[in-house]
Parts: sequence; C-alpha cells; structure tokens
Amino acid sequence: MRMTRAQSKEANKRALIDAARDVVGREGSRAKLEEIAERAGLTTGAIYSLFGGKNGLLAAMVTDYAGQFGPSLVDGLPPDLSLEAIVAEVARRFWRIANDPEAVGQLLFEGRLLDLVLHDAELRARLGEAIPSMETAFAALFTGRASGGSVLTHRQALRLARALKATMSGLGQTVILGLQGSSEEYFVDVAHALITPRVLGPA
Repeated sequence: MRMTRAQSKEANKRALIDAARDVVGREGSRAKLEEIAERAGLTTGAIYSLFGGKNGLLAAMVTDYAGQFGPSLVDGLPPDLSLEAIVAEVARRFWRIANDPEAVGQLLFEGRLLDLVLHDAELRARLGEAIPSMETAFAALFTGRASGGSVLTHRQALRLARALKATMSGLGQTVILGLQGSSEEYFVDVAHALITPRVLGPA
C-alpha cells in the first residue's frame, strides 16, 4: 500500500530520529549530519526540510528520548488501579528495561546524550523543557488515586512522579552496570517506600 505524503513525511522523520540516536550513541557531540542522513537512507536536505537543520533534528531526538519514560511506559493498564498497584507496575517496567539485552546500549546513549547537551545550550534547554513536561504527564497517572485515606492532588502526584523516576532510573543503572542484581520485587518494594507523607508533601 502506497504511503500518503503525510505518512512518508512522518516515516522520514522517524528514520532520521532513529539514525540520530544511533550516531549520537557512538559519537556524542562529534555526530555528523552527513552520517545521520546516510544511516537513515536520506539526504542532508531532508534534515533541513523536516527539522530546519542539525539542531532541530537533535532537539527532536532529545524530546523523543525523554518521552519514552513518560506515561507510555504504562500504556494498557486498567484505569481503576490503586496507587500502590500502578506504582508497582511502573517499578516492574523499569526493572524490565534494566534487564533488557539492549540496556547497555541505552546507558551508553544516555552518556553520549549528556556529552551532547552539555556542549549545546539550546539542546540543554530543550531537555530542560522535556523532562518537566514528561513528569507532569506522568503525574497525571497518579493524580486522584487514593492513598492512606486521602486522594492525591496533582502537586503530590508530581512529587511522587519525580521521586519515582529518579529512584527507578538510578536503580536501573546499577543493574545495567552489574553493580547489583536487584530483583523485580525489590524495585517494587523501593517504589512503594516512596508513597509516604514526607515524599508526597502537603496537598
């Protein structure tokens, strides 16, 4: 089936973002526009047409990367889960990510990405926008769920989302590096330990 122009445009964007991620994962701030285009099977002209240039493409890559740890991480969960149940599922999915065969490559990419954004103020700003936006979207999963006899406000849900993501990411890195072989249930126990009045804060 032949793709429409809009579908072709989106497919090319996806190919370029994926190619940028591959090249940045190897080269960091030394990533070349020509190599990214070649890996995607496109021309540098396509990068300028679709993203306005290298920085536009890299900014899209940063936003795309940050988005994978947002609400899509828990797609398909029943809407009536308790707070404890949904937090446990988030923890389990972080554990699976850490134990995925591709996790080492993911960690390497994150290191190269830091190298990239530390050398570019515009990309650093884009990452600074993407992370709070992702946390806000993640917090929507927790807002309104009952805990300890009360219902979480958005403010409390946002504090929990930040603590949960930071803690699970840190635990995941130790597993990827082989520093500890934490079990899935340990991830769940740690995640549940964050559901406290001290972490949630005032309503």
